Formats: sequence, structure tokens, C-alpha cells
Amino acid sequence: MGKEAGSEKLGSFYTDGKVRSRREWRGVADTFYDYTRWLHIMGVLTKFIVKPRNIKAFFRYRWMANYLAAPMMVDRHMQGLRGAQLRIAHTEFDLVLEDVAKLLDNLFRGDRRIGNDEELSKKVVLMDENEMTAVMMGFPNLKCLSRETPAVYVSVLLNQFAACHYIDVAQEFGLSGDVCPMPEAEAGVSIDDDFPVLGACAIQCNTTCDGSLMGNGVISKRLELEDQIPCFQLAAPLRHREDDVQEYAAQEIRNAIRFIEEHTGEKWDWDYYFTCAKRVNESTRHRMDWLDMNKTDYPQVFGSNLALYTETNYMAICGKAQEFVDADRKISALAEKAYKDKNMAAKEYRHRAIVWGVQSHFYMDFLLWLQNCWGILPLTDMLSMVSTKIISEDDKEQAIYDMAWLTENMIMRNRTHGGYRVLLDELWEICEEFRADTVILWEHMSCKALDGMHGQFEEKAREKGIHLIWVTHDLFDPRVVSRQGIRDQVNRYMRTVFREEPVDPSLEVLTDEHSW
Repeated sequence: MGKEAGSEKLGSFYTDGKVRSRREWRGVADTFYDYTRWLHIMGVLTKFIVKPRNIKAFFRYRWMANYLAAPMMVDRHMQGLRGAQLRIAHTEFDLVLEDVAKLLDNLFRGDRRIGNDEELSKKVVLMDENEMTAVMMGFPNLKCLSRETPAVYVSVLLNQFAACHYIDVAQEFGLSGDVCPMPEAEAGVSIDDDFPVLGACAIQCNTTCDGSLMGNGVISKRLELEDQIPCFQLAAPLRHREDDVQEYAAQEIRNAIRFIEEHTGEKWDWDYYFTCAKRVNESTRHRMDWLDMNKTDYPQVFGSNLALYTETNYMAICGKAQEFVDADRKISALAEKAYKDKNMAAKEYRHRAIVWGVQSHFYMDFLLWLQNCWGILPLTDMLSMVSTKIISEDDKEQAIYDMAWLTENMIMRNRTHGGYRVLLDELWEICEEFRADTVILWEHMSCKALDGMHGQFEEKAREKGIHLIWVTHDLFDPRVVSRQGIRDQVNRYMRTVFREEPVDPSLEVLTDEHSW
């Protein structure tokens, strides 16, 4: 045990149950800091649950039980981290947790079954989980809330089995079993009548795939026919890199804004929009600086520290909260100092990897496992390689096209749609930029966009001389491929092709099949 990275056998903490045997010792300073952040998380949860309406919601909604695992989820993403890396991780994950707590509080406050705050509900616009919230950047008096995010997306991060019940419900209802489990689980929540009911209107989007369209169809029918909440279908072009679709995309944004104005009585505020646009641009610049660091020998913001935070900040926040810009500044300061000091996040760096494809949500800390077990640095991932475009901060007409561009380039969709160049060709360009010798390629077995290009990935990897490690999974359903099943695919490649031994052998096989 010690303060240096790699000084503890991290696999020894795992038990056959849901929780680990003890907390990690990181030296006095880092252990104390980590413990104070644990207390902060417990404070956020306590502040949330003391409200009577939130206690009522805890017993009304099945998926709320998953939030008991929130502290452990954060702990899983801190494994092996020290110094600046530990502080960067807590800055990000703690803020995301606080934001989810605010989201839940607002949902339950406006929920007709729980808080029934009608005035709040009139100011709520429901948005898809996988939708850019750019169309809400000009409505300072409205609340943009997603029901799917806490019920499905975050729940699976907390508890690997969180979506299984809802997947089964959807299939019992007659929906196909070979569709992506994410929209299927969301549809299952709606079928099970397990979503909060609130809002003046809802905006749905054709992101990310045909499965999402199926799920939206189920959800929108309940919203419109049973809950009397009108829905707008924002249809972003699939070939989003083509110039000739941008006018259509911009018109969809205009139509969505008009729909929101009609159903809420609010008017678009350009001053507020441009304030949000400035925040979006600052966050984009920070993210580009982090990626530039990751192209060097001393990357600082990568792996889990880059992935989940980018998803939240880029797509869900989209400039509407100053707290995330403040966090960006703090992260950049920590990263720049660590870079100057040539800090390393793990005991040993062996391989530089790009993580591509749609990653497993029930095992998001897999990226941390890669670096701790095998010394594989996940420099960046597909979902973090989103728009790097600086949007206009003063041109109203250009702003419409910027919002359209952001909507077209939401996380995941900007790669799984738009032609083979954005998914296939740009991967190898990114490998060259980051000097990567390995690609960890998630093969989400229910994602037709990626499965259809398996052979082309193989061919290009051989041509480029890059190691390609396929990792098969089923996104939200660990019953199909378990966490250990995911690890075994990497273990086999590392031993048989690279002929290497693990940096931390205790992590090669873990007893976490029942773990949160």
C-alpha cells in the first residue's frame, strides 16, 4: 500500500457481492482528499432525499433504487488514480452527480404523481436522452429536462442490471429482441408507466438510429394520447457532412423553436443564446487543449475522465450552466500543471489506444481497467470526438445553422451516420494524430451501423499496421456478454498476440458478476 500509482493490487478489493471489501489507500493526502469527496457525495444524496417528494418518488419508481449505488459508481472511476488525475476525476464526476440530482429534483417537483407543481411543469420542455439540447439555448425561463437520462442511462452506470427489467418488458410487449437495448429499455420504462409525467411539450429527435425511432414512437404515443403532452419530431439529416442538407437542418431548428414558443408562451432570447454560445466555445477550446495534450507522451485528461464528462457537458448542458465552464477551467489548470510535471496516471504505459465504437454502458469503468491492468492508455474515444467547431457569438442567422450543426453532430450519431468516412476513414487519421498503435473497437452486437463495417475495419487495420482488438457487448444488457466476458476478449489478445503479462495480474479476472 502506498501513494504511488500501482502500489496496490486493485483486484483484491472485489468480493462476490455488490460492494468492494474496502477503500483504496492512496497515501495520506490523496486518501484524505478522496474521503472528503465521498463525504461531499453523501451530502448531495442526503440533501436530495430529505425532501418528502423525493422519498415518495424513491418508492414510486423502480429505477430509483439504483441511486443507492451512486457513491460506489464514483469510486469505480477513481481506481488507481493519484494526484492531479484523482482531482480531475472528482471535479468531473462530482459535478455530473450534482447535475443529475438537480435533474431528478426538478422532475419529481413537476411530476403529476409526486410534486405536481403545475407552474413548474408549464415551464418544462422534455428532451430525448440522446439529443443535443441546443434548441433550448435561447429560453432562459424554461427548463430542459430528460426523463430517460436518470431512468435509463445513469441507472445503468450505477447498476449494471438496471435496464434488464425494462428490456424484458418491451420484448414481452412484442418489440424485437435484436434491437439496441437503449431505446428498447426506454420504451420499456414507458410501457411500464415508470416515467415522471410533466411538461408543456416534448422534443424528440431521430438520433441516434432506427431503434431510437422505434422507442420514440412508443414514448410519444403515451405522451400525446394519455398525458396530453404534444411532441415535436426534430428530424436531423443523416448525411450531416453534406452542404446540401444544411438548409433543411436549419429549418428543422426554426420549426422546433417555433413549436416551443407556441406551447410554452416563451419567446426566444438572443442575448441568452449568445451567452450560452460563448460557454460552448470555451468548453470546446478546453476540450481541444486536453486532446492536444493526449497526443504527447504525457496525456492528462483521457479515458473515463474524458468520456462521461464530455457527454454531459457537450450534449446535456450545451452552455446552459456556468458551473461546467468553471469546472473546465479547474480541470485545465490541473492538467497543465500535471503535464509540466510529466505526471503519469498509471504505473506503466505500454500501448497508446483509440477507443472506437459504441461503448458498453454497464461497464464504463472498463477504460480505467485497460490502463490499470494492461497499461493501455485510452487516449480518446469515439463519443468524445464530437464537434470542434467554434460557433458564432453574434450572428443570428449563422446561429441557426450552428444549432443545426450541433444537433447533427450529437455524441455517437456524428460517427454512426454521415457515411463511411466519419466512421472508418477518420479513425485512422485520429490514430495517426495521437500516435496510437492499438484500437479498442467496441462491437455493439445490436448496432447495425457498426456491425456492417466489420470487414472494412479489419482490412484497414492490417493495411495501417495497427492492432485491432474487438470487444463485443450488448450495451445495456450484461446477461448477453458479462463484464468478465468483455475483459476476457482483451486478455486473450494481450496474451496471444502481444505475448504480454498484465501490469496488475489481480485485475485480469474479477468476481464482479453481481457487483453494482
